[in-house]
Amino acid sequence: MDTTTLGVCSWSLQPKDKGELLAAMKKIGFGKVQLALSPLVEEKAAWESVFGELKGEGYEVVSGMYSPLGEDYSTLETIKMTGGLAMDEVWEANQEMAKAVAEVANKNDLKVITFHAGFIPHDSSDPMFRKLCDRIVTVADIFKDAGCETLFETGQETADDLMAFLKVLGREDVGINFDPANMILYGKGDPIESLRKLISKVCQVHIKDATATKEPGTWGAEVCVGAGEVDWNVFVKVLKDHGYDGHYVVEREAGDQRIADIKTAGELIADLL
Repeated sequence: MDTTTLGVCSWSLQPKDKGELLAAMKKIGFGKVQLALSPLVEEKAAWESVFGELKGEGYEVVSGMYSPLGEDYSTLETIKMTGGLAMDEVWEANQEMAKAVAEVANKNDLKVITFHAGFIPHDSSDPMFRKLCDRIVTVADIFKDAGCETLFETGQETADDLMAFLKVLGREDVGINFDPANMILYGKGDPIESLRKLISKVCQVHIKDATATKEPGTWGAEVCVGAGEVDWNVFVKVLKDHGYDGHYVVEREAGDQRIADIKTAGELIADLL
């Protein structure tokens, strides 16, 4: 299996410390990782020197993940209220976390940080639209000062709404981490059509699959890549046709055989590439 462009999200492996992460990376066989950065801030002893140890074992950290405080993924309604940078109660703390994450990235020459910004309203006159815009500018400036590009992860709004928001934002240093499964999980549109609409801003992709819910207002179901509703042949073709040269980062946030599922995803994408 050619793993040249394949990576894995560190949190998919559920490591408690750097030792568990390194052990899991060896089992998977990928050469790249997107690293959750908030644990490095909150649990310094468990993650001290993780960048150096990953590099020493031949692994490349291709991007980082910033996880805003206060997010509640219990239901679609709770995450809509608490997702990303929406909550006033933790906005000050989330700025401090962003600064701490940016410092980690800067010290380790990391150039890309991704996160969920929050549910972007369809209506630009909605007060939340302006609030998110202002707060994202603040966080993007923090990351820019650390030499990092900011990428939004897709799924919590439609492709049209996200692109409209990015045009209002007007930032060249803000792009998209495209996750096709999230479009299905949140019921925000067909992942292939969404990819086509957003492709000009896509800088990284997550490899994750899902099936749509049959009950409006509830989550879809995340499944192993290849068992869901994402057309991976077309997905990879669209990326190739548009000259995408970024990484394919496998994310698995459900199931009790994550290493096996991640390897299955890697094999499928490697074959298509």
